Amino acid sequence: MSSTSVRTAGAARPMPWLPPAVHAAVLLGGLYGGLVTDGPVRPLRLTGFAACLLVLIALDRIEQRRYPPRTPPRPAALLLAARLVLFAAAVGLDRSGVSRALFVLVPITAFLAFGRRVGVALTVACTGAILLGNVLWVPRWYLRTDVVTDLLMSGLGLALAVAMAAIAVGEQAGRARLAETLDELRDSHARLADYAARVERLSTARERNRLAREFHDGLGHHLTAIAIQLEKASAFRDLDVRIAERAIADARWSAGRALDEVRMSVRALRDEDAPFSLSSALADLVRHVDGGSARVTLDVSGEERGYHIESLTALYRAAQEGLTNAHRHAEAHLVSVCARYGEEEARLVVADDGRGFAVGREEDGGFGLRGMRERVDRLGGRVEVEAGPGRGTRITVTVPREPVGAEAVPR
Repeated sequence: MSSTSVRTAGAARPMPWLPPAVHAAVLLGGLYGGLVTDGPVRPLRLTGFAACLLVLIALDRIEQRRYPPRTPPRPAALLLAARLVLFAAAVGLDRSGVSRALFVLVPITAFLAFGRRVGVALTVACTGAILLGNVLWVPRWYLRTDVVTDLLMSGLGLALAVAMAAIAVGEQAGRARLAETLDELRDSHARLADYAARVERLSTARERNRLAREFHDGLGHHLTAIAIQLEKASAFRDLDVRIAERAIADARWSAGRALDEVRMSVRALRDEDAPFSLSSALADLVRHVDGGSARVTLDVSGEERGYHIESLTALYRAAQEGLTNAHRHAEAHLVSVCARYGEEEARLVVADDGRGFAVGREEDGGFGLRGMRERVDRLGGRVEVEAGPGRGTRITVTVPREPVGAEAVPR
């Protein structure tokens, strides 16, 4: 069911069929009673009675078409007054007495138009009016069984009418609440779908950035190392064959490491755990990078056991990036790599004596340091860069033992 149909159903007028049904029944009953009652038939009286009922039926039709959900208070009061006049006229013209049933509609109409208090008040007023009429115009009415029975039945009918109106109003309010609840559920579903789409987009962007960092930090570093070693081999080919062969061997090692890291990335995509030792990886890295244009030293202290793989990988990537920058951009002669494992966090420092750069512009030239910051920030760590023209560069990376939001299992 659409939201429009639910709202229409919830706002429909309660019991729109009841007044026309009562009016039609009273019209037929009054005409039948006027024709079969003892005594002469009075056409003018029957015609006037029928005219009152037909006007009442027309009023019902006009009101329901003019005010489909609910009649406003002012028109409702005017229509109720007009109906009371027509009810009284019909009762005066009716010889059968069936037209007194019209007053059952008074509390119902008042309840629907003005609320519970007015409906109950008019119920009591109608019951009192019927009782007062019997007291004034029926001698010793309390001794006549037919009058007392009629009075009791009239009061019971009015009470049932009010109860029916209360049930109808409650059902209408329930339908309205149901429509509101369905609208809220649709809105919540739409918001949830929007959030899911946003999460999917953010997850895709996050994974894309992660892969970009992996390729840059891993393959980028090794390809740079391969290029440097091949240039070294070419330069020493005629001067020192041993150095040239070692450079070629280091290039082969870098190519192998690049292949290993590609395989490691594939295993990570498949959620397959792989053993990793940062200390061994750093020693391997420094050993094969050392001996080029810059001297590289390594100092490791503390125990890496208990650290998450993501934290250790972030430090390794930072070391790769720092060494790559020192070889490609810094023109350094000495590069030091220092790793410290503490109780709560681990720290890696890569320092060189190269030409440095202006602080604040370290991310202008490429993806490296920006990707490093993104990787470390995601784990709840921090990256500090100290540099200056002609004063070298010092990169300090700190990561917690238990990264924020890490998905890896502690080693």
